[in-house]
Amino acid sequence: MKVVVCENYDDLSNKAFEVIKEQVVEKPNSVLGLATGSSPVGMYQDMIKDHKENGTSYKDVSTYNLDEYVGIDRKDPQSYYTFMNENLFSGIDIDPNNTHVPYGNTKEDCEKYEDAVNGVDIQVLGIGQNGHIGFNEPGTPFDEPTHIVDLTENTREANARFFDNDINKVPTQAITQGIGTIMKAKKILLVANGANKADALKAMIEGDVNIECPASVLQKHPDVIVFIDKEAASKLSK
Repeated sequence: MKVVVCENYDDLSNKAFEVIKEQVVEKPNSVLGLATGSSPVGMYQDMIKDHKENGTSYKDVSTYNLDEYVGIDRKDPQSYYTFMNENLFSGIDIDPNNTHVPYGNTKEDCEKYEDAVNGVDIQVLGIGQNGHIGFNEPGTPFDEPTHIVDLTENTREANARFFDNDINKVPTQAITQGIGTIMKAKKILLVANGANKADALKAMIEGDVNIECPASVLQKHPDVIVFIDKEAASKLSK
């Protein structure tokens, strides 16, 4: 695991973008695993800016998103499907047919998505305050495939800011790639910023590998790069 402490959010976003650009330039038909949330937005903005200014093309790229809320319409402003279209897909030349966001609430829906996610070159991740990756909450087995998860109150509180700060509006379940799915990616790119992520990052990078911090499993992946700002790195001792 390579950990890069950056000056600020703009710096970490740009460094993460450079990793994505290098991948896409070297392999135009790359498969990217993508994440939602505030952490990767700056990276997506850099991807759009570079596409418009330098012509970097995504027309042959395929994408698979980590997760989506259960019980929310795809066209809902807070759906991750909408988030990805507004924050990335509408700004680059990717074929909409090559973009995939999980959807559904059944075992069959999970199995169908699990079978579809294949050959991911780079998986982008954020990290939750409790160490979750995707919506894999503490206690999730490391070999879990795509599944339906009950969201913890901690996670729903963290996401309430997107729902008028009303936790009652936050969905109670999500469909998510499992930790086993995520770990199949050839390379993992994790971005995080802010002091509120410092405890989770310390547990992920310096703690024991255990299911109470789902992200700690990344210590076992052969190719992980982490870009964090100084606040997020504030509790690291190494």
